[in-house]
Amino acid sequence: MSRSEAYGYAVARIRAMEPLLFDASQFQRLLDAEDLSGALKILGETSYASGISEGEKTGRFDAALEAGLLDACNELASFVPDRALIDIFRVPYDFHNVKVVLKSGFISRTGGRKRYDLMTSLGTIPVDNLIVQIESEDYNLLPFGLSQIIPSCLTVWEQTKNVVEIERLLDRGLFSSLAELADSTEEPGVSGWVKARIDSENIRNLLRLKRFGFDASEGVTFLHNGGTIAPEALASIMPESFDNWGRAIAYSDVGIAISSVQDDGDFDDLIVSLERALDDYCASILSNARYSSSAPENVLAYLWGKEMEVKNIRTILVSKGSDSNRDGVRRLMRHGY
Repeated sequence: MSRSEAYGYAVARIRAMEPLLFDASQFQRLLDAEDLSGALKILGETSYASGISEGEKTGRFDAALEAGLLDACNELASFVPDRALIDIFRVPYDFHNVKVVLKSGFISRTGGRKRYDLMTSLGTIPVDNLIVQIESEDYNLLPFGLSQIIPSCLTVWEQTKNVVEIERLLDRGLFSSLAELADSTEEPGVSGWVKARIDSENIRNLLRLKRFGFDASEGVTFLHNGGTIAPEALASIMPESFDNWGRAIAYSDVGIAISSVQDDGDFDDLIVSLERALDDYCASILSNARYSSSAPENVLAYLWGKEMEVKNIRTILVSKGSDSNRDGVRRLMRHGY
C-alpha cells in the first residue's frame, strides 16, 4: 500500500469518527444544565458515558474525560501508519508524569506526601513502569532522552534544590523530543505544527517571566529552540508592554494570533485570554489539512480537537460546581474541531 493509500484509509477512518466529537449544540446543552449533576447526566449520553457511572460522585469527572481522550488515542493508533504522529500528541503527558514523580520524590524526603494521583494514563510510558524505573534509578530504557535528563534533574536537586531549573531541563527535553518525532515523519506540515507549539510555549513563558521581573538576558534561557522565532528575538520584546508584542513579531503567524489579545491590567485575565488564543492558533495551523483526503496532519488535527473538547467540557463542569458566570465560561472555551 502506498503512502497516499495508507493515509487515505486513515483519514477516511478519522472522518467516520468525527460525528463522535461535540458540536455547538452539545456544548450549549452542557452550558444550559442547572447544575453539575445535570451536566454529568447530559455527558452520560455521549461518547464519555462509559466513564461515568451512576454511583460516581458528581465531582469526579476527570477520569471520564481522560478515558475519552485515551480511547481516541488508542483508536487512532490502531490504524495510523506512523506511530510518531500519535507519540507527538502523547509525549507531553510523559514529561508531565516525570515531573510528578520527581517532585513527589523531593517532597517525600521532607516528610510530604507523594502525589501520584496527579499522573495521567495519556503518556506513552505506563504509569506504574515509569514510577518503578525512576524510583529504582533504572533509567536506561526510558525513551525521549529521559535516561539522560532525569539524572541531570536529580543532580540539580542535590546541588541547588532549584525546581525551576529542573522544570526548564524537562521542558527543553520535551520540545527537543517533539521536534525529533516531527522530523522523523518527514512531513513539513507536522514539523510546522510542532514549531507552532514551541512558539506558543515560548510566548507563555515570556509573559510569566515578565510578571516575575526577569530581564531579557535571564529570560532567554527559559525559551526553547525549534520554533519559528529565535529565543533571543523573543526575549528582546519582553521589556515592552504586552500590547506591543503582537506588533513586534507581526512577521510571524503567532504574532498575528496574539495581536487580538488585550491587556486590561489584570494578569489572570490576560494569561487566560492568551492561553485560549494560543490554543486556537495551534488548531488553525492544522486547519488546511481538513481539505485533504490523505494529509497526515489530519491525525494531529483530530487529537488536538479532542483535547480542546475535553478542555471545554472540563471548563463547563468546573463552572457548574462553582456557579460561575455563563458568559465568563464562554470566554474560556477554545475553538472545537
